[in-house]
Order: sequence, then C-alpha cells, then structure tokens
Amino acid sequence: MQTENIQDNKQEPLRILVFSVSLRKDSLNTTLARLATIVVKKNGGKVDFANMSDFDCPSFNQDLEVNNFHPAGAEEFRKRILANDAFIISSPEYNGSMPGLIKNVIDWVSRFRPQPFNEKHALLMSSSPSMGGGNKALWGLRMPLEHLGARVFPDMFSLATAHKAFTSEGNLADETLSKRFEANLVAFMQLVEAAKHYPCMKKAWVEFLGEKPDPVTERVE
Repeated sequence: MQTENIQDNKQEPLRILVFSVSLRKDSLNTTLARLATIVVKKNGGKVDFANMSDFDCPSFNQDLEVNNFHPAGAEEFRKRILANDAFIISSPEYNGSMPGLIKNVIDWVSRFRPQPFNEKHALLMSSSPSMGGGNKALWGLRMPLEHLGARVFPDMFSLATAHKAFTSEGNLADETLSKRFEANLVAFMQLVEAAKHYPCMKKAWVEFLGEKPDPVTERVE
C-alpha cells in the first residue's frame, strides 16, 4: 500500500520550451539553446525545442485584429507557452538591444485573453562574439516579459567570445564555464518546480500562524 502511494504521488517532470531568437542556420544562440536542452534533460526535465521561424509574424498592426484575428506564429507561440511550465530564450544582441522579431511576436501574443505570459517562468540567455556576450539584449527583453507578468529568472546567462567557446560537438570548452551554465539552469528548474508543485506553500504558512488577512497589507493572494 505504501509503495502504491509513493507511485501515485510521483511528480511529473517539468516541461520547458526552449528556443533561439536567431533565424540564422549556424547561430551561436541556437547552439547555446541546444546545449540548454541537453542540460534540462540531464536533470530530469522534458524539452519542447522550437525554431523561431515557427513563431514569425507580420509587423504588429491593430487594424489586422478583425474577428479576433491572430497570426499563425502568434497562435503557435501561445500554444507552446501554455503547454509548458516555463520557457528559455537564447537571444542575440542587435545594435545594443533585442531583435525586433521577438518583440513583435511578444506584442502579438500579448493580445490574447487570457494573456499567456502571466505567471510563466522564463530564463534568458545570450551568446555573442563580443566581450559583453549579448547581455544588453537580455535587459531589453526582460522589460516586456516582466511587464506582462512573466517571472523572469534573476540570473541571466551571457556567453562572451562565443565563436571560440564551443567544442565541435557543441559543448562549452571551458569546464568552469560549463559547470556555471548547468548550475544556472538547475537553479532555474528548481524554482519552477517549487512554483509548480507547491504553489500554496506561503498561503498555508500564513494560515498556520493564525494571521488574519488584511487587504491593505496582505501579499499572499
């Protein structure tokens, strides 16, 4: 009986959408995204690996929103966000910011009701030949996602001099950097797992203490 209960209570693995914003065939960000899928799987997660071309949309124009119209790319992105527990984006840096392609898609997807980014966990990564590793793109990308309610992980990962960082097999050549990359992903997965399996933990703790909720000060709900 005890064994059956353990099996019944076995938690489902995390489902994580992973994609690179770059459309280029030999993109360094796509290489980084593929490496992330390996790490997620190694640590017990399930990966939904997508291509940015799956989410491509025409330029956002509210005049196109007739009879609840959404481009096919926006429909696909929404579907994949909702089908997963979290998402990981690897983005290049174009002229000191994120590519317009991803901002355009975010704008289209934000028009759905209910809005799918809200309360979804996200991890942002970048890869660039520059010494900054494309980090400026990630700061720009955080803003619309957080504005839409996404819970963007504080520790972003930016890979500098990325054209020299990968082995021929697509792994990180530097062992210390490789360990840091995996630790970052594992910490993200642990946070998502806690949010997925223990969403009422804080509420239960407040109620256990016998505190009476006050609309002015209560932050649990």
